[in-house]
Amino acid sequence: MTGEGPRSETVAVVVVTYNRADLLAGMLDGLAAQTRRPDAVIVVDNASSDHTREVLGARTDLPLRVTTTEDNLGGAGGFHLGVRAAYDAGFDRVWLMDDDVVPAPGCLEALMSVDEDCLIAVREDLSGALVEKAAIEFDLASPLAIRPKRSTVDSVFADRGSMPELVEVQNVAFEGFLVRRSVIEEVGFPDPEFFIFYDDVDFAVRARRAGRRIWAVRDAVLVRQLDFNQQHDLAGWKGFYMYRNLFVVHLRHGENALVRLKPWLITLVVVLLSPLRGGRAEARNVVRAMASARGLRGLSRTARPPR
Repeated sequence: MTGEGPRSETVAVVVVTYNRADLLAGMLDGLAAQTRRPDAVIVVDNASSDHTREVLGARTDLPLRVTTTEDNLGGAGGFHLGVRAAYDAGFDRVWLMDDDVVPAPGCLEALMSVDEDCLIAVREDLSGALVEKAAIEFDLASPLAIRPKRSTVDSVFADRGSMPELVEVQNVAFEGFLVRRSVIEEVGFPDPEFFIFYDDVDFAVRARRAGRRIWAVRDAVLVRQLDFNQQHDLAGWKGFYMYRNLFVVHLRHGENALVRLKPWLITLVVVLLSPLRGGRAEARNVVRAMASARGLRGLSRTARPPR
């Protein structure tokens, strides 16, 4: 529902950052320029070793609450910590934000004006091209869907101008995702066990299965400062988490036994093809990922709904 959202609602921004102080500074500039000022900005600094502390220490123009962790908890661990802090502080809505995006001045105001429980800002790149990858269809029912993300906002719409005011989506990125505390009360917190990747997908599936709909808000503009390029690193350390956490989503949320078997099939195919693709490192990653995913079938204890 568009129009005036509840005027009395409070909102905390949760920002997770790690060794990207210059990008963080630009993102904080974007928050400071919001026409609807956030009531708190909770920054989780994942043990950065660059000049992140100096950047944060200089910000007297924002209501910052900074937590510096002893170790790098990953994006998932950082968002878990930040969302729990926002929930415990009693905020009505929580706006999740990465350090490599900059919200346009009216972004938060556009989101807060929509009276829905789960919303996302719509991302564009530095040229203004639409790059919103949230899935309009995320298929966990068909065993033939190799990739569950079947269509995305930017594959359906040529540009922002061709979008309706609201577009229903089935997954989110924790870049510009706005959620009400009532959702957290029902489905829990981001799961820190993911470390990076798919923690946002897992949360979105939990929210949708609790009856919440998720809407992309056309007029909430979020600008990505970097390109999407992580999906090409399947042989590196990120590849382990990409495989493992994709498998966890299937094992937790697959709608039938065949879908829950897909991780095993993917593992087999990657291993069999590795001699042809020169991908021994990728094969090792996928085998380790499958072994680890089996132990993460259930939501971790710390991510469960508050009691």
